[in-house]
Amino acid sequence: MRFSGFRVIKEAFTGHKGWGPLWRDPAPKPEYDFVIIGGGGHGLATAYYLAKTFGRSRVAVLEKGWLGSGNIGRNTTIIRSNYLLPGNEPFYEFSMKLWENLEQETNFNSMVSQRGIINLIHTDAQRDAYRRRGNAMILAGADAELLSPDELRKKVPFLNYDNARFPIKGGLLQKRAGTARHDGVAWGYARGADTHGVDIIQNCEVTGMRIKSGKILGVETTRGYIAAGKVGVAVAGNSSRVMHMAGMRLPIESHVLQAFVSEGLKPVIPGVITFGAGHFYVSQSDKGGLVFGGDIDGYNSYAQRGNLPVVEDVLEGGMALMPMIGRARLLRSWGGIMDMSMDGSPIIDRTSIDGLYFNGGWCYGGFKATPASGYAFAHLLATDRSHETARAYRFDRFARGYPIDEKGVGAQPNLH
Repeated sequence: MRFSGFRVIKEAFTGHKGWGPLWRDPAPKPEYDFVIIGGGGHGLATAYYLAKTFGRSRVAVLEKGWLGSGNIGRNTTIIRSNYLLPGNEPFYEFSMKLWENLEQETNFNSMVSQRGIINLIHTDAQRDAYRRRGNAMILAGADAELLSPDELRKKVPFLNYDNARFPIKGGLLQKRAGTARHDGVAWGYARGADTHGVDIIQNCEVTGMRIKSGKILGVETTRGYIAAGKVGVAVAGNSSRVMHMAGMRLPIESHVLQAFVSEGLKPVIPGVITFGAGHFYVSQSDKGGLVFGGDIDGYNSYAQRGNLPVVEDVLEGGMALMPMIGRARLLRSWGGIMDMSMDGSPIIDRTSIDGLYFNGGWCYGGFKATPASGYAFAHLLATDRSHETARAYRFDRFARGYPIDEKGVGAQPNLH
């Protein structure tokens, strides 16, 4: 079943009786060549590229709940490649290029909207830092434009430019950035993977790993034992818990990151805006709701919910930037479990256990990295070699003294 405008018109005239399920609901087979633990965006993208690009058909994705129940459905939908360091910027620009062709490739409306992102400048030092970041983006093949205060006022006149504490002095614009529908991304990759023969098995929690003589043989699940030639783990904030089954400790802490949606408003925010004097980022959905977020909760947790002090902090940041939103009602919020690495950058690597591979530590960058993460992880699983844009994302970078301090997180992610 392929989607098209003609198909939509045909179904409208025939009572929409011709639509079928987007993917199968198979029972798990006793054995697969590849088992991907985690049915979120990264796991589904990995399975899709394994099957489509690398021609591996005996692939299963195991999800303990339902597709989209984790971080892929609990984020603020922002896609961008405005990173600074050479270990990160080429990777996220590769992801941006995959985003630009995602809907055509998967034949699914993921609502990719390249409406642009503006990082606001509040000090002279910040202007210098963003000029450096913009130059690094351009050198990596991305787009970047430094906006003067006058240019910024024409694009977003509603900001509080004359705030005595946080005057706005310009911004860094990436026009190709924007947003995507998070659920649509998961469904599109799931449908694409299923079309290429991948078994997507929901309500199948991994409860153990069968390892012998330093090699993984398969996984124990709530639906029985499944043998596997290779196992890839892509479970975001649950990384430490799952890898503990293999006797591994990770340089990762799990924290809650909350996201918020306001009531529907008339169109006002043209793209994505980030507050440079505090941690606040906002866009507007097609339904009119303001979608925004800020800092992680300052404690370790595996709960998909947050606490009120962070709600207050995020809303204060929004009010400092746009006092006009003070009368808007907060409609709902949710929490995702962030896998915070010790340098703010991800890990895509083989482990010390033969046949066991890991993808995690995405911090704030998980959703925007979905296509490139899936492609790079599939490349690693299929070839046992790191993709050229992900060579810096190795476990041993901490031991070798090569951390990628994109965020300057340091040893305590809750204090960044």
